[in-house]
Amino acid sequence: MHSTSKVQCCGCPNMMKVVDDTVGAVDLSKVIVTKTEKSIKYNSILSDADLEYQESRRKRKVRKLHFEEK
Repeated sequence: MHSTSKVQCCGCPNMMKVVDDTVGAVDLSKVIVTKTEKSIKYNSILSDADLEYQESRRKRKVRKLHFEEK
């Protein structure tokens, strides 16, 4: 079977890349691995209303404005 892996690169000079659960870089001491999940409550820093507002902002579509050039 051929396994397809998702490769993510940061584009920095350290050439950090993540392949599935493996992290590689020129200098691993400069790499900071963080984990974020949408289910995190952020230690009650944001209220439920704040989280709802941020989620609605994230879903907004961007409108392009056209200006007349003279």
